[in-house]
Amino acid sequence: MARAGLGETWRCLFANDYDPKKAETYCANWGGAEMHVGDIHVLAPELLPGRADLAWASFPCQDLSLAGNGAGLGGTRSGAFFAFRGLIEGLAPRRRPRLLVIENVIGALTSNGGADFSQLCRALSALGYSVGALTIDAAHFLPQSRPRLFIVCAQESLVGLEDFSQGAPSSPWHSPALVRAVESMPSAAKAAWRWWRLPAPAARNTQLIDVIEDEPKDVRWHEPEQTARIVALMSDANRRKLDETIAAETRAVGAIYRRTRIAPDGGKIQRAEVRFDGLAGCLRTPGGGSSRQVIMVVEGERVRTRLLSGREAARLMGLPDDYMLPANYSDAYHLLGDGLAVPAVAFIARHLLDPLAAGVDILHEAAE
Repeated sequence: MARAGLGETWRCLFANDYDPKKAETYCANWGGAEMHVGDIHVLAPELLPGRADLAWASFPCQDLSLAGNGAGLGGTRSGAFFAFRGLIEGLAPRRRPRLLVIENVIGALTSNGGADFSQLCRALSALGYSVGALTIDAAHFLPQSRPRLFIVCAQESLVGLEDFSQGAPSSPWHSPALVRAVESMPSAAKAAWRWWRLPAPAARNTQLIDVIEDEPKDVRWHEPEQTARIVALMSDANRRKLDETIAAETRAVGAIYRRTRIAPDGGKIQRAEVRFDGLAGCLRTPGGGSSRQVIMVVEGERVRTRLLSGREAARLMGLPDDYMLPANYSDAYHLLGDGLAVPAVAFIARHLLDPLAAGVDILHEAAE
């Protein structure tokens, strides 16, 4: 999905994924001669061809996520960052990419009290890169609430670097959490920091209702009894949302996640939480029934529910309808829940990566 967002201006020289099923989907859509399937920890710099303008890494978030295990960068999965960093470090200086992008969840800003984010930035700046970050919610472009952290690094020798950074953070691309994380970094880590400048986003012109299929092929509508059980799991506040939507007597589509909440008696209770604000909740990798998003279609007194279909999930990530998905529903949902919002990538590329890559690297070009 990073490749889809970067667009035809960019040519992929090398791709890697640990998951054979994800790699298979990549190859089905892109040809995939450059795809290497395997653990990034065993890749050697010698496998990377030529000199790239950009290296993009989206590494596992489980150890950094607010809902994760709290292991941070020391965890076995999110620690894959260091394998990526090692590959870049292992390249001769003249072969290191001019640009790096590291994508992960917003929880990376607060993991281990901010120490993990500071460590990430120091590890990247030590390779000779200016480092900055953007907090971008896919909701600016798509009907899905999906905030993500994009750490963008540029070699300090790039011409025009000052034209794309500013002296202070700005909304909406630099969230309060990001500002706090930067303020808490040691002075040495701040020395290479940049506040990247992006224009304001255009108003989003799509709603959740616009991506819904009438008759999806991979999921079925729930029986009335199952819909009733979902409604019964709603709190009073969520039930009021549903009642108000029914009373409006117009067709509406809402998104539901089942979550575990604290009950009045201090115990735990499962709740069905619905939103009718035109947005889906953040797509997540399935780890059980509660992580699969349910949609609710209200047409007057008629209320129906079902799982979000694979194609609907792809649309919520900004993928075109001719993008080939795994035939198995769970595989498709897993792929998309782990993915990137294509328009968010395209926005970063158009306003930051493309113009930076077009600049001339004085020091390296002179050496060559």
